[in-house]
Amino acid sequence: MSTDVTLKAQPRTQFGKGAARSLRREGLVPAVMYGSGSELRHIVLPEHETNLALRIAQVVLRVELDGKTLPVAPRDVQRDPVRTDLLHLDLVLLSLADVEERHAYNDALALAQANAEEAGLDAMQAAHLIEEAAAAGEDLAEAAANVVETLEAQTRAFAEAAAATEAAEEAAGAAEGEEAAEGASDEPQE
Repeated sequence: MSTDVTLKAQPRTQFGKGAARSLRREGLVPAVMYGSGSELRHIVLPEHETNLALRIAQVVLRVELDGKTLPVAPRDVQRDPVRTDLLHLDLVLLSLADVEERHAYNDALALAQANAEEAGLDAMQAAHLIEEAAAAGEDLAEAAANVVETLEAQTRAFAEAAAATEAAEEAAGAAEGEEAAEGASDEPQE
């Protein structure tokens, strides 16, 4: 699964609130690129293509600027709180190792979701398991390969816990019923 999206950037020459609003009206998003010891670069990106790219988990943006293609990732995305339009992006330059790590994550995510759907399980739960495995530093390929077994084990554990809770509630209800019956038989009858 490709997680790379190429965007054509232009250098940003105008600054300030008015200039940023003017760029947004033209369908562009102000952004900055930094990292890896390079200087800060002010750029503008096409809003629609950038918005679509940001929907991809662990996306690698290939920004074409001045004849060079730079791999970057979104660090901070600022949106209008009401209309959710893109207002500004902070992009961090990626090393080759960072790019490979993002590709491995997305490959594992795609495999886990496909395996879960094939087994009739929830793909969102599979995605959550891959996210947890990545956070824990586990092997993502192995986690994706075992996602069906893990989800089935979680489903069994949940069903067993629900059955135990239901049995405990039924036992508590039966005990209350017996106490009420004993209390009623202790009352003098007229």
